[in-house]
Amino acid sequence: MVSSGHPILYSFRRCPYAMRARLALASAGFTVELREIVLRDKAADFVTASPKATVPVLVLPDGTVIEESLDIMLHVLGQHDPEHLLRPPHATQEDMLALIAEFDGPFKTALDRYKYANRYDDADPLNQRDKAAMFLHRLDDLLAPQVGFFYGSRPSLADFAILPFIRQFANVDRAWFDAGPWLHLLSALNQFTSSARFAAIMGKYQKWQPADPPLWFAVRAVPNAHIQAENE
Repeated sequence: MVSSGHPILYSFRRCPYAMRARLALASAGFTVELREIVLRDKAADFVTASPKATVPVLVLPDGTVIEESLDIMLHVLGQHDPEHLLRPPHATQEDMLALIAEFDGPFKTALDRYKYANRYDDADPLNQRDKAAMFLHRLDDLLAPQVGFFYGSRPSLADFAILPFIRQFANVDRAWFDAGPWLHLLSALNQFTSSARFAAIMGKYQKWQPADPPLWFAVRAVPNAHIQAENE
């Protein structure tokens, strides 16, 4: 399953969970074999590797499977953390994990019912939007004394774990979001989505097929990174 001794990353470009994994891999400078998954037509090898069949999934050379995006981030940054994402200037790792838990929990619950209201019985999208928006004020307050990042003048684990979901929330109704009172958060989101770093992890790839040659994903020179991806 693993080629050339490199880990395999099963990913989907637009999934915010997969984005956070790719951001951590890029920061750590890891090279992985990227396998782009189409969620409506999941490859059998992907489902075999991870029966829960949700991206991202990282398969290590020894066969270990890491199935949760935050666990992937912590694993790769635990191996190599050149930007000190796990050690921001103004927070502990426990502080960051507590904040991330809020966004992976109640915020994401409200976001799903806002964005995909038709999937949930009796979901009121505007009510769910208001519930999610309460968390945005918390982030805006964190950003007020900072320079574009939650816990200091440089990015942290929390920034890369949370901002992909703020992007997803904002894009449901961008005009409404842009008119909101969270000016610091809006600035941070725009800085994030317009960065070379974000562009580097958002390359477009065809659906992976088992017969395809390996596609290597690696990002170097952080933060002014560029993507290197080629068929070999």
